[in-house]
Amino acid sequence: MSASSILITGATGNVGLETARLLAARGVAFTAAARAPERAAGVLPPAAPAVAFDFEKPETFEPALQGVRKVLLVRPPAISDIEATVQPFLAAAERAGVEHVVFLSLLGAERIKVVPHRRIEEALLRGGMAHTFLRASFFMQNLTTTHRDDIRRGEIVVPAGSGRTSFIDVRDIAEVGAAALLEPGHAGKAYELTGAEALRYDEAVAILSDVLGRTIRYRRPSLMRFARHMRREGHPWGFILVMAGIYTTARLGLAAEVAPDVQRVLGRPPISFRQFAEDYREAWAPA
Repeated sequence: MSASSILITGATGNVGLETARLLAARGVAFTAAARAPERAAGVLPPAAPAVAFDFEKPETFEPALQGVRKVLLVRPPAISDIEATVQPFLAAAERAGVEHVVFLSLLGAERIKVVPHRRIEEALLRGGMAHTFLRASFFMQNLTTTHRDDIRRGEIVVPAGSGRTSFIDVRDIAEVGAAALLEPGHAGKAYELTGAEALRYDEAVAILSDVLGRTIRYRRPSLMRFARHMRREGHPWGFILVMAGIYTTARLGLAAEVAPDVQRVLGRPPISFRQFAEDYREAWAPA
């Protein structure tokens, strides 16, 4: 494939960056879409080309899509107005000759009609491009980004109650995504990507406490207190609303599904939560 035949949106985020690293390690050419290519260059694998792209700037669509045949589509968490951003991009991609879109969706998106992930899935189902849905459970790596500072302070603050979550490592999502981009047979598939176990948050913090050698506590705020906490941490309202919806599904027992698709696609078990914690322990070193 040419350098521009695969486009990765969200290439400096969790899944996008891990996919970029995998493709680079395998010698596969791709282009990374980024709002600030000059800053992205310091994060992406060496020699990975970056192109200016912003879902809120339609004028960036056509240049980024030149020669592209496959797209890893990652929606920025802050974008909730799908009709004004992602849907026009998909229309531009189809006009540009894109053949296959691998979309990072959400576990249970087919049942949770209000989440933006489902509206993107529906747009792809209506369109003429082949597609693969990566319906992922809650990222383990959100604990090293969104909730990193809380954990550094010794707590996790989420309104998930006693519900279980089948956390998944983004390295597993990226590997399935790379397979969907590079191998035949994945078009038309919707993969449910979870870890091999579903944990309550008190169980997750017990593992973190054991690995880190200090106590991490699980705080269970109301949705309103959670929203205020996230605003104080600097997160935009659109992102907070999506996260509140995800934690509500966990509290209601809807995030506990453990699916076999990672094992089926990769031929190995998913990365465990304990292994993730051990691999990323430096991320939570007190600042």
